Amino acid sequence: MHREGTDPNNVQIEDVLCDFCGVAAWAQDTPCVEGHQGSLICGDCLSEAYETTAHLREGSSAGKCTMCLEKRDEPDWSGTRAVAIICRRCVKQSAGVLHKAKDWDWSKPTNRP
Repeated sequence: MHREGTDPNNVQIEDVLCDFCGVAAWAQDTPCVEGHQGSLICGDCLSEAYETTAHLREGSSAGKCTMCLEKRDEPDWSGTRAVAIICRRCVKQSAGVLHKAKDWDWSKPTNRP
């Protein structure tokens, strides 16, 4: 998602916002993971999504995942804006990306069984 008023012919990195909270900008000081068609999830939203979906055994998707563009029969998370959906597979893949990134002190929740 783009910040309101963004010039489509001159999009800057700070004009790109998290699809799930609509607040966090894809700036150099914010951990983010990009999905298909410019979708984006910030580290804070990813942490919430991980806590909600990673260890659920059952559940079905409410719709097509914003990150991978697939409808999967598994738990998903929609964030505070409830306009974007991330499937459990993308949550886990995105968590792996941020967990391995040397630029961020980000780790997925570890207090789960």
